[in-house]
Amino acid sequence: MHIHILGICGTFMGSMALLARDLGHTVTGSDANVYPPMSTQLENAGVEIMQGYTADHLGKNGKYPTPDLIVVGNAMKRGIEAVEYMLDNAIPYISGPQFLAEHILHSRHVLAVAGTHGKTTTTTMLAWTLQFNGIDTGFLIGGVPLVNSDEPHLQKAFAHSSYLGKPTDDNELNGRGYFVIEADEYDSAFFDKRSKFVHYRPTTSILNNLEFDHADIFADLDAIQTQFHHLIRMIPSNGVIIMPSETQSLEDTIQKGCWTPIWRTTINNHNGSDWQAELIKDDGTCFKIHFTDVDGNTHTGEVNWGMSGLHNVNNALVTVAAAHNIGVSVADACTALSNFAGIKRRMELIGDVNGIQIFDDFAHHPTAITTTLDGAKKKLAGKRIWAIIEPRSNTMKMGIHRDSLASSASLADEVIWYEPENLAWGLKEVIGDTPHQQVLTATQAIIDLIVEQTQPNDAIVIMSNGGFEGIHKRLVEALQ
Repeated sequence: MHIHILGICGTFMGSMALLARDLGHTVTGSDANVYPPMSTQLENAGVEIMQGYTADHLGKNGKYPTPDLIVVGNAMKRGIEAVEYMLDNAIPYISGPQFLAEHILHSRHVLAVAGTHGKTTTTTMLAWTLQFNGIDTGFLIGGVPLVNSDEPHLQKAFAHSSYLGKPTDDNELNGRGYFVIEADEYDSAFFDKRSKFVHYRPTTSILNNLEFDHADIFADLDAIQTQFHHLIRMIPSNGVIIMPSETQSLEDTIQKGCWTPIWRTTINNHNGSDWQAELIKDDGTCFKIHFTDVDGNTHTGEVNWGMSGLHNVNNALVTVAAAHNIGVSVADACTALSNFAGIKRRMELIGDVNGIQIFDDFAHHPTAITTTLDGAKKKLAGKRIWAIIEPRSNTMKMGIHRDSLASSASLADEVIWYEPENLAWGLKEVIGDTPHQQVLTATQAIIDLIVEQTQPNDAIVIMSNGGFEGIHKRLVEALQ
């Protein structure tokens, strides 16, 4: 079958394109914004990418063949030429989440990772942990994994951001294989406004956290909680929900009705939670995990890794719990995480020039900015931390979190905010005269200032969920 994907360079759709190819389909795609790392992944995998959303890509004028099925990304809207041609000519179409559900997930034990923050990192950790322990699980990750191993099966599985895996498992009673998926609460398509994750029907579900986000499609926190409860309703009674304790927004959602056992997690707080992490180092680079099962048996393991920050300790804790739920021992899961290299764009070191380190991070929500900088300050103790932040998400552009922006970056020693032309509110007015924080309106001006004012033993953390006008590479080159 020939499948054409509209919006193929998005992290979700690009990963799904590789799965469709591995199912044996011919896959092509269109996108308005083609940039690495996803475009590179797709091109290396032999997937043809077309620029823009024209009807020619779908068979008009005979330039390209008409696809058998179109998978429509959630960025597509009515009025786009390709969308109108698809509808007018009755070409079969489907959303990405529904395609996954019908063609892959229906036969698997699905382990889904949901939450406002940490989905991509936790999904990658869980897929890595299972693969490291010999479980040939499939996965879909909204990012590009880093691999620190010479093991052929790990190199193969994590060559891309998705992997089909085995559909069956001889070691499981019902014969189903496993699939780990990043369970996004954003809507599925212009014709299906439900959250993506309602299609996935997981058996094991991680609910990492729950805050207000995606203000372009959700009116308030309660609207997001409603979607999370739709997910909870689908988790079977022989499954498990894993979530941090004392998270009121999640507890309120659970109170709407829950029919599945819950494992709660905590860090350095012996409050009776099922799973606990005990910090050995304050920066989160080393910690122990403890779990007491229903029979009173205690299971422990120790993680000593290159990640940092309490948010990543929590990500590791829920990962170990999910892996244990399908038979991986706590000790073995911790060993896997001790060998975890991370993923691109999550405090990824992209340059070390003349003693100045440059990191790339995906943080684009005030909470994520704070936790990222907290981890950076602890891990990079003694360095002067610069934060360069682009408020790019739809929620940020609408100004929903603007009152908390200055405080969210306060852990950095110096902060540069980038104000693009299309921002609907005044970033300079919000930041005001906050000490050690300033607003610039051009990426070249940011680069010039960094080159002029940084010195050896500084660390620069660039935070954006987009390409940021290629500032990462440009800055590394300018500092050389």
